[in-house]
Amino acid sequence: MNYLFTLLLLCTTCNTHSQELSGKELLEKAIKAHDPYNNWPSFNESIQITMTAPKSPKRVSDVTINLLAQTFELIAVRDSVMTKYRVNVNEISVVKADWKNPKKKVETAEKDLEQAVFMKNYYTYLYGLPMKLKDQGTHIAEKVERKSFKGKEYLVLKATYDQHVGSDAWFFYFDPTTYQMEVYQFFKTDPSGKILSDTGEYILLSETHRVNDIYMPKVRKWYGNKEDQFLGTDEITK
Repeated sequence: MNYLFTLLLLCTTCNTHSQELSGKELLEKAIKAHDPYNNWPSFNESIQITMTAPKSPKRVSDVTINLLAQTFELIAVRDSVMTKYRVNVNEISVVKADWKNPKKKVETAEKDLEQAVFMKNYYTYLYGLPMKLKDQGTHIAEKVERKSFKGKEYLVLKATYDQHVGSDAWFFYFDPTTYQMEVYQFFKTDPSGKILSDTGEYILLSETHRVNDIYMPKVRKWYGNKEDQFLGTDEITK
């Protein structure tokens, strides 16, 4: 009996270890779950995103990402103001117009051009996850952790970045069976790279929007890490 128990224990232990994944292995499985046909590198699609936040007017954004042509376009409407950002390899442009007063010229400034680049990076990154975690300058932790978040257990992947890419530490929570991404979370870090636990946000992902056989989260709900404060929602509405 003791021999049989020991043998079963050894088999269980070996099986558990064999199922452990490295960070890169988990990332590959997650990418396969979200982009099974490797369509992200040639992505050329448009999506409409509606953003709502407490005490703020709704913003509807039409986003077009063409990775092969290296172009990005965003047309956002909030209240009566329409802003059109366009970024390509040779040019950045921003146009603003007030629908309530179409004859009025709305000036743009250098900060609007900077915002255009920010928007390109923001939307391409978030809607390109987890595929974007293979970009240069991204460092995937070797160890995969198992963590419970909001009552569910996840496989958690940690990503850090070269300084010119970003200084935040990101954590990606994947369902341990389907490898679907259901949460991501980021924290600010100090100059030594230590995580500042009372900073940053976590984002709950729900439902799925399929575009060009890529599975993206349809709804994202944003919360502050410090006090679980609800910040807003963005949803793919078209």
